[in-house]
Amino acid sequence: IFLLFQVGLESTVRDMLAVGGRAFLVACVGVVTPMILGFGVGELLRPGESWMLHAFLGAMLSATSVGITARVLGDLNAVKTKAARIILGAAVIDDVLGLVVLAVVSGVIAAAATGTGLGAFEVVLICVKAVAFLAGAIFVGGFLSPRLFFTARVLKAKGVVQALSLSFCFVLSYLAVRAGLAPIVGAFAAGLVLEEVHFKEQVERGERPLHESLESLTGLLVPIFFVRMGTL
Repeated sequence: IFLLFQVGLESTVRDMLAVGGRAFLVACVGVVTPMILGFGVGELLRPGESWMLHAFLGAMLSATSVGITARVLGDLNAVKTKAARIILGAAVIDDVLGLVVLAVVSGVIAAAATGTGLGAFEVVLICVKAVAFLAGAIFVGGFLSPRLFFTARVLKAKGVVQALSLSFCFVLSYLAVRAGLAPIVGAFAAGLVLEEVHFKEQVERGERPLHESLESLTGLLVPIFFVRMGTL
């Protein structure tokens, strides 16, 4: 959540929309290719098993780690490049497409186990919720964030911007989970919405820019995240 929020802060909605078509193409290739290869490997190594097992293997391999991608791009100081925006946009879209793929495959397996048919409604619902959440978060967040951070300008206390920003990030992450998406999608949307103009007065007063002030938190939490991924 912190990684994707920080990456989102270093991008803007305008930047992401500029590479939206290419990001969507990359995301589609990034889902379809592992699906086909995973299915093929399943057929090769476990030829006697049901095709549903092979499809599930392909679906699992289509998932990506946006957090790891974001960290690598950050360490290379490449987050603001066009290539990085395409990669990150594709990774977020890939996360949504991965949910759709898993919903379809899980639905097929459940339908086969119970003898019922697979309803397309659930799949369509995931797609609609994903698009509605991202569009709604960016639209509503873009409208509310300047008014929200007016509070920080009035209070003029140190740390208010950080507290409000993290609260905003956590709220959108929670709403993403409630919408059936990964929390990192909400965190990334929160970062995109919060632009530097909202914190201009705080920076002029001598406070650090928001993305810099988060470095101590990410410095503590990110190594724990990677160790945990390694142990799993």
